[in-house]
Amino acid sequence: MKFRNRTLHTQSGFSLIEIMVVLFIIGIMAAVVAPQILGNKDAASIKKAAVDIQQLENSLEMYQLRTNTMPTTEQGLEALVSIPTIDPIPKNYPEDGIIRRLPLDPWGNDYVLLNPGQVDKFDIYSFGPDQIDGTEDDIGTWNINEYLQ
Repeated sequence: MKFRNRTLHTQSGFSLIEIMVVLFIIGIMAAVVAPQILGNKDAASIKKAAVDIQQLENSLEMYQLRTNTMPTTEQGLEALVSIPTIDPIPKNYPEDGIIRRLPLDPWGNDYVLLNPGQVDKFDIYSFGPDQIDGTEDDIGTWNINEYLQ
């Protein structure tokens, strides 16, 4: 008969204390890094809205050059994509429109056109992060330069 050498096998692995220490360290790192990442996302969303508004403003100027009119508030920014069906209907409207599609703001809402504007000749704006019209965080043609710097 062969005798087998019986030895105690020690199990390798991590103890509960070691796992808790690692989770604690990860938690501290997340607490430090998360606000910086989330803060950058908010700033990036606001900057994207400002860039979109600037591009829509340029598109409206192109609309005016091509049609000799400006879309009304009722026609809205949709007039940049397809010929308006509400008077005044522009002459010389480009067959493919001025732009292919309208962007949504970073919070998933449509940009708003006011013509005549309350601040400028015309106003294009987003309701901003709180998504409520008329609050201080609205981003529009009147304040995009603050966000583009």
